[in-house]
Amino acid sequence: MPIFSANISLLYTEIPFIERLSAAKADGFEAVECQFPYEASAGCTLAEIQAKTAELALPMTLINLPAGDWAGGDRGIACDPDRVVEFRAGVPLAIEYAKALNITHVNCLAGIPPEGLSEELIKSTFIANLTWAAEVLKKENIKLMIEPINTFDIPGFYLNHSQQAVDIIMAVKSTNLYLQYDAYHMHRMGEDILDVEDFMPFIDHIQVADHPGRNEPGTGEIHFSDFFMLLDELGYDGWVGCEYKKLHRANFFAQ
Repeated sequence: MPIFSANISLLYTEIPFIERLSAAKADGFEAVECQFPYEASAGCTLAEIQAKTAELALPMTLINLPAGDWAGGDRGIACDPDRVVEFRAGVPLAIEYAKALNITHVNCLAGIPPEGLSEELIKSTFIANLTWAAEVLKKENIKLMIEPINTFDIPGFYLNHSQQAVDIIMAVKSTNLYLQYDAYHMHRMGEDILDVEDFMPFIDHIQVADHPGRNEPGTGEIHFSDFFMLLDELGYDGWVGCEYKKLHRANFFAQ
């Protein structure tokens, strides 16, 4: 069975961010991840997060790069040619958090490109930003991830399929850019998650949620027992992030 981390951006949202760390530990998770740990989003300081994760001996495995104005509708800015300076300014902040919390993986959300731009410009902007960020993060021993996201949850999101992500990774030509494979998103885009073997050489983090509802595996239609067995067969030894909304039974991963 894979090893699981709790995504505290979606789980335990009924309590403050800092308290979600203790809730995850109490439910038996061995690590946590989150989308945006930054003070404006989390409502607590980096020092507070650092102290709590140390107290609980609960590592944080993954965060996102700053993704623009989330409340205003941004879902990443990496493919927007008018926001390259803003994108690059967010990387040092992510590094600050990653270094303080011993985070090894940082995810870059491609975003929703502005209307009227050519595919060539959008793609070249994304590739250029990733090329720059991958090398900056490599110097800090932090892996850069990209994540395809379904267009039902985020209409217009630029990066939608596993093969598209692999094509981008190949175009960037960096040894420090990897695929963050979210089984929920890829299932919603019509991919068979049992074909994950095709993309395993590029994958360095996996996330799960069931459909419909984006709740805990076992509550919907996705055959996660087969998926988890396949990950074991393929020798995947990285984290599987539980990026879903509701935990229906504690310690499902121990069963």
